[in-house]
Amino acid sequence: MVGHPTAPPPVSGKAQSPQQWKIAAALAFAGALSPLPIPVSGLHKFYLRQPVWGGIYLLLGWTGIPRIACAVEGVWLLVRSQNDTPARDTVYESVAVSEQTQAIATALRELEKLRQEGLISEQEFEQNRRTLLTKLS
Repeated sequence: MVGHPTAPPPVSGKAQSPQQWKIAAALAFAGALSPLPIPVSGLHKFYLRQPVWGGIYLLLGWTGIPRIACAVEGVWLLVRSQNDTPARDTVYESVAVSEQTQAIATALRELEKLRQEGLISEQEFEQNRRTLLTKLS
């Protein structure tokens, strides 16, 4: 089921695909609009791997509260599916890379100061500089 578009979203905090959010939204709307006497609200919670919340929705299914909550969450999940979640992950990755680049640049400056003060030899400087630059690429 890995990579299958209808597979449940992963348990980790990583962003899910827009297709998975749309499926969860459809399940939420099914729970909100279902004419069945058996409560089906909360199925989207099980799909999103939140079984405790799904159980609470099923237990309160005889009231109208889960149906209203399902309708609200259905709209929220549809809006969420429209967002470009991979772009947010890319932003976080670029921030991490930028921080790494800044740390290496600082280390190179400190290394240069040590060489200028004569605390390390030219060979040690060059060896450490190359090591830092390989971490950058």
